[in-house]
Amino acid sequence: MKNFVVKTIANAGALAVAVWLLDKITLTGDSTGKKAGTLIVVALLFGLVNWLVKPVLKLLSLPLLILTLGLFTLVVNALMLLLTSWLADGLDLSFHVEGFWTAVLGGLIISIVSWALHVVLPDED
Repeated sequence: MKNFVVKTIANAGALAVAVWLLDKITLTGDSTGKKAGTLIVVALLFGLVNWLVKPVLKLLSLPLLILTLGLFTLVVNALMLLLTSWLADGLDLSFHVEGFWTAVLGGLIISIVSWALHVVLPDED
């Protein structure tokens, strides 16, 4: 359970950095508390999408992953971020990613920040 909480906090932090750095990834809200709550819910949604959809998409795109020496993972990460944005819109959450190239850059930022946070944060079950 502790590992789940740590991963969710790392995802929320990585999403917050992407929102802060990129103008076309937006998180709106009336107060800081509402934004933080939305960010946690979006982080949970992002984790769920990565847990359910990403392995299937990676398996289906395995030839492209091999051909591009893994660089196609950037596209897969962008698609996961766009899917999270679409689901957040459906759940009436104030998180939106505008455009594919923004999603590619956002996915790259999220991957780097998430990796760095996982190195720093404790990883116990």
